[in-house]
Amino acid sequence: METAMDVAALDDFMTREFPQVSETFKTETLTPEGVVMRLHVGEQHLRPGGTISGPSMFGLADVAVYLAILSRIGPVALAVTTNCSIDFMRKPAAGADLLAEARLLKLGRSLAVGDVLIFSEGQAAPVARATLTYSIPPR
Repeated sequence: METAMDVAALDDFMTREFPQVSETFKTETLTPEGVVMRLHVGEQHLRPGGTISGPSMFGLADVAVYLAILSRIGPVALAVTTNCSIDFMRKPAAGADLLAEARLLKLGRSLAVGDVLIFSEGQAAPVARATLTYSIPPR
């Protein structure tokens, strides 16, 4: 696995470019396939009934693939999501952070595709699965 940005560089990038969410999402580790991201679940992520909202899970999947891409190509802030499909499979555990295991399926010059499994921390079964496509701007 060749990386252009390590965990510290990804966290610095998030703090600089996305300060409004930099404390919400944290890069746990780089993997040979991508990254593992954490969503620090707070009240703002809950919907009625006490479960984690779909938009919060989408945000985690989106950030995870974005940072998996940047970990390989460097700090390209203008890479953007062009497509996302997400399946919500089970209710997330109450009071637990979410972990996203993102892996890059394709990383080309102008297009990247990633797959994400989202888990409640401490649980073996995924709560959601997402596939995202990103457009990478010309250098």
